[in-house]
Amino acid sequence: MHVKNSIWQQSFPALLMMALCFALVGASTTAPFPEVVPLPDGFQPEGIANGSGSSFFVGSIPTGAIYRGDLTTGAGAVLIPEQDGRSAIGMKYDVRTGLLFVAGGATANAYVYNGKSGANVAEIQLTTLPSFINDVAITRDAVYFTNSFQPILYKVPLESSGELPNPPTSEAIPLGGDYQFTPGAFNANGIAGTPNGKTLIVVNSTEGVLYHVDPATGVATRIDLGTGGVPNGDGILLQGKTLFVVQNSLNQIAIVILDADLHSGEIVEVITSPLFRVPTTIAKFGDALYAVNARFGTPPTLDTKYEAVRVPVP
Repeated sequence: MHVKNSIWQQSFPALLMMALCFALVGASTTAPFPEVVPLPDGFQPEGIANGSGSSFFVGSIPTGAIYRGDLTTGAGAVLIPEQDGRSAIGMKYDVRTGLLFVAGGATANAYVYNGKSGANVAEIQLTTLPSFINDVAITRDAVYFTNSFQPILYKVPLESSGELPNPPTSEAIPLGGDYQFTPGAFNANGIAGTPNGKTLIVVNSTEGVLYHVDPATGVATRIDLGTGGVPNGDGILLQGKTLFVVQNSLNQIAIVILDADLHSGEIVEVITSPLFRVPTTIAKFGDALYAVNARFGTPPTLDTKYEAVRVPVP
């Protein structure tokens, strides 16, 4: 008995140290992610995209600059400095190739960057019509862009590997079917696609309506939301049959559960936060959404604060 106690007394300090180490490791891995991720002062952001791992990208509307940060720490830096004559609205990152596709707003262009180095890869003129190229969706074999000022989508084909052809090309896809277009208003905004590229979903901000779009024909079918709607719909995110719709000036994100063929759905919940200040687009990481506060309506200055806000998915 005395021997056993002696062994235990000798082992206890080591066991205690191991327990403390495990506790510290557990505490570090369960530490909450920042609720607010700061962006550069005066940046005037709009679009956000997930990068590799926990990285993310946010673009600047008036300058075309791209900020890259880390959602686990909230730290980051400008990856692509101000681009003369460029703008950055919605964006998406292709993990297959490391390419970042950016909607160019009133420039009527799409821009492609190397998401690792920040190098310019391509500038693609989508149209010569008065336009606002607003958002981006990447599928297996193409990248699609919305135009808020024209009833047209644009398709940029990709190689089977996901690489951009050299030179890149684009194709205009007129929207038809149920699609309603209001001249002089913001129409098509956020866009998402199924992984196989056979279906696109587009939100019309002015109509507050979602459309199921056949990318081969441009035929749009209104998604039946019953008595619900998504006015001021901006960026959207499709996860399986769940669609998240940012409603910018309403400071909320609608959660829509779609049916199997994506032709009807139901708004089952609305996410709000006292930290929302006109969110525009979202990215999802883990069990949370990150919404960029564009702060539309707040006069921008060089010192205006901007951020992305983390909200748990219910």
